[in-house]
Amino acid sequence: MQSLMQNNDTIIALATPQGVGAIGVIRLSGPESIKLTNQVFKGKNLEAQESHTIHFGTIRDSEKILDEVLISLFIAPKSFTKENVVEISCHGSNFIIRQIIQLLIRKGARPAKPGEFTKRAFMHGQFDLAQAEAVADLINADSEASHHAALNQMRGGFSGEIKRLREELIHFASMIELELDFGEEDVEFASRDDLKDLVNKLLKVVNALIHSFDLGNVIKNGVPTVIAGKPNAGKSTLLNALLKEEKAIVSDIAGTTRDFIEDEIIIGGVAFRFIDTAGLRETTDAIEKIGVERTQAKMKTASMIIYLFDLSQVDVVEMNKEINVLENTGVPFLKVGNKLDKVEEAFVEQLQKQHPDMLFLSANEPEQVELLKDRILELVNLDKFKRGDTVVTNIRHYDSLLQTKNSLDAVIEGIDNMVSNDFVAMDIRQALHYLGEITGEITTDDLLANIFSKFCIGK
Repeated sequence: MQSLMQNNDTIIALATPQGVGAIGVIRLSGPESIKLTNQVFKGKNLEAQESHTIHFGTIRDSEKILDEVLISLFIAPKSFTKENVVEISCHGSNFIIRQIIQLLIRKGARPAKPGEFTKRAFMHGQFDLAQAEAVADLINADSEASHHAALNQMRGGFSGEIKRLREELIHFASMIELELDFGEEDVEFASRDDLKDLVNKLLKVVNALIHSFDLGNVIKNGVPTVIAGKPNAGKSTLLNALLKEEKAIVSDIAGTTRDFIEDEIIIGGVAFRFIDTAGLRETTDAIEKIGVERTQAKMKTASMIIYLFDLSQVDVVEMNKEINVLENTGVPFLKVGNKLDKVEEAFVEQLQKQHPDMLFLSANEPEQVELLKDRILELVNLDKFKRGDTVVTNIRHYDSLLQTKNSLDAVIEGIDNMVSNDFVAMDIRQALHYLGEITGEITTDDLLANIFSKFCIGK
């Protein structure tokens, strides 16, 4: 980390999205950012102004006016990066933005790398590594749930959990290290029973965080949901009803959908990617057969399956076989009886007795489709998230927690088998290492480069 802290240059990048807009914001960070901007700014002397002030003037290349701008000043350490930061609000012309950036590069700034502003904020202690990663998640959040999860992590909810775990473990680690120092005097500073109780308590928290990742992944990345069933079960009609647009071709001709069609909507603050697939049946049509194979592959990788049965054509024996196949996929699924308007009520009651969890509807009835959305949300099970519990959304954090669990399991095994303090201390240090990787107490240049390279330039 030390090598990274030695970056004393001034960086520059466009902070707003690429493309023509009303306004573009150019950001500089570094010890010379105010000085360099002052050299090209015609207005007040920026070096004599207070932090968190805004100044109107012009940016000039010698005597040539490039644009009228507003300059926002953030003087260290009262800025995002804890360095001197300048934000230049100019007109959103690509030409103007390019001219201003090139001018300031000639004056001594250099182009920022992806995520370099956030990395500098982390390096200067503005927040920890998990919070820094949450900045990128917040920018990319496209649903209420993913926004809430990223905001909670950025504000330190997840980091607080990890820090509490480390602090408790560090205390016992120090006791064991003391015992090693006084090994010849047969002094016990750390009770093995107390250590075992602590590790079991920590394991309970770690396991809960690990298990929360399934929900966290859904919140962050959305729910791939396959709409499946036999030909003419009404899959395309249902997709169109969910999306409220004619996305898929609807026809009475069996096998109309040959490949999958997909689109995304937000339900209850969660993003769902609905995938309309080819009808499942035996076929000699080469193209339709490929579509059926793709449907079966999509079902195996989906997070949820909505399986439609055509109530007007259903064979109860065949339906039960299809349900058994669904149960063997291991993927959560909803059984939906479609075309409710085309069958007798007595038949529906008979099916309800056999399958009380089946939902009955007509895909062309909006009110009934809303009931389906409610059932979909029940399957996702957002109760844990709504309670405000910490939810893991980052695969790197998930992997570190798994490694932490393995190390803590080794501590328990070592205590049970009466192994020496040297080996118990080694496993505790390993657990501390993996927990420290999450928040950045333990890190490497390669790890940081990998994380921040995924950020956009200007953030």
